[in-house]
Amino acid sequence: MTTGDGENRVNDFLYEDASYKLRGCVFRVYNTLGFGHKEGVYQKALAEEFLKSGLTFEREKTIPIIYNGKQVGTYRPDFTIEGTIILEIKAVEFMPKSYETQLVYYLKGTNYKLGFLVNFGAAKLDMRRRVYTPAVSV
Repeated sequence: MTTGDGENRVNDFLYEDASYKLRGCVFRVYNTLGFGHKEGVYQKALAEEFLKSGLTFEREKTIPIIYNGKQVGTYRPDFTIEGTIILEIKAVEFMPKSYETQLVYYLKGTNYKLGFLVNFGAAKLDMRRRVYTPAVSV
């Protein structure tokens, strides 16, 4: 989106390079394995793709949930990518809106701004990208 004088209103795409690589890895896994496997199979395949693509990642990293400046719990996403992106994967036939809402709340309770929710369990790959900033609400 641009203003009348041609100035770009939207800042650079958040974590553009890592997001692009992550999406490529997800598509390669889905195109190779298809749908119907258990979530653990997709986790292992994604880890292989992340290694090949040069992405740094951690599986099931424990992240503190902060409330009023204090830790009130922990969260363990399937992956953290480049220390900046949360990736949650599912292998379900239908992905309800509640999964997406949960991802936004995970972002809200942590220092992460960007999350991807990917469902490998349906005949069509479902990848949802969500950004959290304090001005954005669920």
